[in-house]
Amino acid sequence: MRHLDLQVIEGALQWANQGHRLWLCTVLATFGSSPREPGAMLVARQDGESLGSLSGGCVEEDFLERLRQGEFDEPVQQVRYGGQGAAPASSRVRLPCGGSLELLVERLEPDAATLTHLEVVHATLLGRRSLIRRVPLDGRAAHFVAAEVAGPSILRQEGLIGVRIGPALRLIIAGISPVSQACASFASSLGFEVIVCDPRDKARQEFMVPGVEVQAVLPSTFIASGGCHAATAVVALTHDPRIDDLAMIEAVRTEAFYIGVMGSRQTSCLRETRLRRSGGLTSEQVARIHMPIGLGLGSKTPAEIALAVMADIVRVHRGRARDAL
Repeated sequence: MRHLDLQVIEGALQWANQGHRLWLCTVLATFGSSPREPGAMLVARQDGESLGSLSGGCVEEDFLERLRQGEFDEPVQQVRYGGQGAAPASSRVRLPCGGSLELLVERLEPDAATLTHLEVVHATLLGRRSLIRRVPLDGRAAHFVAAEVAGPSILRQEGLIGVRIGPALRLIIAGISPVSQACASFASSLGFEVIVCDPRDKARQEFMVPGVEVQAVLPSTFIASGGCHAATAVVALTHDPRIDDLAMIEAVRTEAFYIGVMGSRQTSCLRETRLRRSGGLTSEQVARIHMPIGLGLGSKTPAEIALAVMADIVRVHRGRARDAL
């Protein structure tokens, strides 16, 4: 499964090239429990075909039915489902959680301007740097400005809304092992772009996870060649220091948001000593490495270890403390 935002934009490009008018919906805010976060997207055609999601399903059904009936004819609209928020409620749909959901709805004509705009979004999702997509609320053309390294997904200014877009989440798995296989499968289901690196022919022949890119190189070589961006997590899961240590040495020189290596506490202490003495890493660089990797779930099986690893990556990506409730 590819990153959901990429699926949305690639579908939008295909439909626009076929001459379909599009409605691009972006989640602006949620109040209460919500399965989707600000910045999440859905694209739809007037016949009800759609890609992406906004909620658990009830909002999509209502939106698409209203679209088929001819609503949302303005170039830009703010729509709210539920009981609180900045925009006036525009539907009788009540969210099961009792919260509310605020949307930005843009009507896009299948013209050169729309195609160019979607191509920029697509390139940004596949690239290394974030942009802010600035959408004027008076219907004028949206445009792009450079984004800071970090910041909120949605920015509100007088008369316009800014939507942050950036590289799709990427997971680089250094080396193939049973844990790697389970981790790649979990990550793919979470929408990560997954790249597995291992120079060993036999290991690659035994690795089978649909939709995962496999590189026949040392992970350290792939990382050093520019394989990481700020939305990248790097995990080493082989117990082989020839693969794991070199990957860590290169990973800490990148802007990856998560770097971790598998091993017991004793193994991690020995690895830290090696990385300092032989790898030349500083205290600050070593401190970036999660070792032992993952949340303390008492994991024993490869699948349980992979679950702990991916849970920790999601935790860090969301900016939550290890003991957060």
